[in-house]
Amino acid sequence: MPMHRRDFLAGAAAGAAAFTVAPLRAMAPRARPAERLGLGLIGAGDLGYGHHLPKLQSMGAFDVVGFADPDQQHLDRAVQRAGGKAKGYRDYRRLLDHRDIDVVLIASPDHWHALHAVHACEAPKDVYCEKPLSLTIADGRAISDAARRHRRVFQTGTQQRSSSQFRHACELVQNGKLGTLQEVDVCIGPGPTSAWHPDSAPPPHLDWDLWLGPAPLRPYNERRCHYQFRWFYEYSGGKLTDWGAHHIDIAQWGLGTELSGPVAVEATGVHPADNFFETATEFDVRYTYPGGLVVKVHGAGENGVTFRGSQGSVFVSRGTIRSEPKVFLDSKAGTMPIVLPESRDHHGDWLDCLRSRRDPISNVEASHRSATVCHLGNVAMRLGRRLQWNPATEEFVGDDAANRMRSRPMRGEWRY
Repeated sequence: MPMHRRDFLAGAAAGAAAFTVAPLRAMAPRARPAERLGLGLIGAGDLGYGHHLPKLQSMGAFDVVGFADPDQQHLDRAVQRAGGKAKGYRDYRRLLDHRDIDVVLIASPDHWHALHAVHACEAPKDVYCEKPLSLTIADGRAISDAARRHRRVFQTGTQQRSSSQFRHACELVQNGKLGTLQEVDVCIGPGPTSAWHPDSAPPPHLDWDLWLGPAPLRPYNERRCHYQFRWFYEYSGGKLTDWGAHHIDIAQWGLGTELSGPVAVEATGVHPADNFFETATEFDVRYTYPGGLVVKVHGAGENGVTFRGSQGSVFVSRGTIRSEPKVFLDSKAGTMPIVLPESRDHHGDWLDCLRSRRDPISNVEASHRSATVCHLGNVAMRLGRRLQWNPATEEFVGDDAANRMRSRPMRGEWRY
């Protein structure tokens, strides 16, 4: 079976290529109003099954039609939670072929996001994709381009944009309440460690080759799989992408650089020799933005984002916002000259946009740019040198080795 989308999608792709892509907010609504939407879930592990599925079921707007996951145990419990009416598929391509599915929620490991998202857009389905959006910079560009080319409503699971505290902090910064912005400090916590763990035969309910998909062929190890894939570079980017996707995204939002990014990056990291996991346990990353502003990202300290300016500072994290001086918080969100988009519920915002055909609060291009900042830190850390970055061309300046790390080969015939 070919790894590209099915032949019946060729007509839709050709049609999409026949017009000039416009910003999503300018697009017309669906010709057929959708009272209820057919939902497909790709990735029925703890995040997809335990978090997203019950939330979407509670909204009364979705009919759960199908699940895709290479782990049969995940499929069985998800189908049961959906009342036994949904179909379970190990191969996500069969789910995307289902004509009753209008929208897809992707909660698969990071190394699958590009294939799942690009092919979902081609199907064509609207998409909610968990963070980080991509495994590589090139993957993120492919996802964003596919979403725009096929006019898909695309929300990314950086749900802090739907939190009042984060919006408030970013509006204070953008409205100049802190004076001249001097520095942004981002703390995301250290990476984990693990003792050595032996390889073994995969359990019979898991299609390990399919779980690996485009990633290199490796023996099965239970500490590579499911939640702990985050700590291996072949599938993810460690803490820098796991939590960086949240807090670096807020830094980008506050700086007003959500469609661009830094111009230089340098990083150091600790990779203990006795750690079974591969990604950095400690790290310090410095991003330089146009004008010389520095964004620092590290593991130590209180989890959150601090914006520091000539007149004071504001700290924001989940459920917390505080400022020095405290009077800054008297300027409420939505009352200052610059007002950022508001969302009080991340899944609800996606649903509203599915109906209106507008861009969600965590739109695909901004999510690609935030994920790119995370990837830049890992590239600089692994190469061990300062890198110059051109956010317009999305290329490293004069560094062939770094530019090769913008993408990774896919195993076998897997392609998007």
